[in-house]
Amino acid sequence: MFKRRNAHQLEDDSHKDNKVIELKSAIGPLSGHSLVFCSDATLRRYLDARNWNVEKAKKMIDETLKWRSTYKPQEIRWNQVAHEGETGKVSRATFHDRQGRVVLIMRPALQNSTSPEGNIRHLVYLLENAILNLPKGQEQMSWLIDFTGWSMAANVPMKTTREIVYILQNHYPERLGMAFLYNPPRIFQAVYRAVKYFLDPRTAQKVNFVYPKDKASDELMTSHFDVENLPKEFGGEATLEYDHEDFSRQMCEDDLKTAKFWGLEEKHYPKPNGFSASDVVPEPATSIASAAS
Repeated sequence: MFKRRNAHQLEDDSHKDNKVIELKSAIGPLSGHSLVFCSDATLRRYLDARNWNVEKAKKMIDETLKWRSTYKPQEIRWNQVAHEGETGKVSRATFHDRQGRVVLIMRPALQNSTSPEGNIRHLVYLLENAILNLPKGQEQMSWLIDFTGWSMAANVPMKTTREIVYILQNHYPERLGMAFLYNPPRIFQAVYRAVKYFLDPRTAQKVNFVYPKDKASDELMTSHFDVENLPKEFGGEATLEYDHEDFSRQMCEDDLKTAKFWGLEEKHYPKPNGFSASDVVPEPATSIASAAS
């Protein structure tokens, strides 16, 4: 039985490899940014998001390439969105989950902007940054969302939320591994019911509501995170401190890696916090190979 299972798995892998080849042929010749973006891993994610239907996956990736050619997410730089991140409402954690996924920490109560476009560009920038920093072979990220202090006054307008959901589901398919909504107030349940209406069922299944002093929630969190890395705000033992200047320096370093990966000539942008991207030296790009996936 073990051998039959292995043979079946090999057959399935071969079938999916052929689907990637078929999709690549259907897309046709690519150049520049599109060529870099359409790695085999990317094609697999789009196929997976469309149940391995080549025609549907091609339509989806064509729409993404069109969006990327106009929105240019790979060209957004930290100095352009740094003001949105001053409170630390969204940041990349210094730790990974147990699956080696990059972790984005979100704190909705720290919302500091009423600009829909500003909020979206800031999030898109951090999504691209998280992808840049994924370990080799890892395609997904985790989200930790802390609702401490949240109220409807800090809620993002539904129109903006819908646009964010659209971008995530259609242009970053299969990037979300798990999302943990920690201690959301009861009023948020109504908000989420409205949001869930726009979520793909597969995405909705990845959303977990977790609560303090709840055994099931504690077990779920510790199954996905090391408690010594997990911030106290999420039931762990670590201290979560957001230093905007330190985070800005890190993002500027990553901006140089981003420019190098996409083959862009990095500009000398105005300095957002007493330094510019040209003032820092990037770390060795050990995980760049997975960035376009």
